[in-house]
Amino acid sequence: MTEATSEHTGRCLCGAVRYRAAGAPMWIANCHCESCRRATGAPMASYAGFAAERFAYTVGAPARFASSPGVTRSFCGRCGTPLTYEGARWPGEVHVLIGTLDRPEDFVPTRNAFVEEKLPWLHIQL
Repeated sequence: MTEATSEHTGRCLCGAVRYRAAGAPMWIANCHCESCRRATGAPMASYAGFAAERFAYTVGAPARFASSPGVTRSFCGRCGTPLTYEGARWPGEVHVLIGTLDRPEDFVPTRNAFVEEKLPWLHIQL
């Protein structure tokens, strides 16, 4: 895991939207819910949760989509890359999709969420 004082950067595929997050994430997890699968087009989504006050967009601004009551997802309006998840259930947090970070290898998930919705052919070891 990265140092608590470090700064992490990330971006969408085309680079039109860039962001930074300061310090260590509060948690890192895989989400297996249907909503995250559909939003990302992947069998699961891997997130790092940062305090909202430690997260900022540095280039461009993302498009936002209210995917369900109390949930807002951000993505690049140019290339479509999904970037973040913010939910009323976790106030004051921004959940960053690990694959959009410049160093995703530094963010190793330590837990799984909504395992009951996991695809049956996906085998997890956490």
